[in-house]
Amino acid sequence: MELKNYETVFILTPLLNETQMQETVEKFRQVLKENSADIIHEENWGLRKLAYPIQKKSTGFYHLIEFKAPGTVIDQLELAYRRDEKVVRFLTTALDKHAVAYNERRRNGEFKQAKKEEVKG
Repeated sequence: MELKNYETVFILTPLLNETQMQETVEKFRQVLKENSADIIHEENWGLRKLAYPIQKKSTGFYHLIEFKAPGTVIDQLELAYRRDEKVVRFLTTALDKHAVAYNERRRNGEFKQAKKEEVKG
């Protein structure tokens, strides 16, 4: 079965403490691992303001996971999101070769270096 690159971002309710947030993130990591997904990169964006209120909440904990997996994993992951009341929103996208290359460059810090050089210049 062919593995594709995916990126998923989910927003957790702001009512969680740090431990509950980490446990919830770990639960979704486990769903991916159980379905033979290879986690490439992960970012915790922390508590951020939402663009518009969702469920009467104006903030949420954002988390991004980039992974490689067969297409069947997505259904399992999104089912886990829907069953968890702590998840406010989620979005999973398949990445093409250009997005994969961009993410690789971003992880290596190429864009931060370019900004620093612009400021100096």
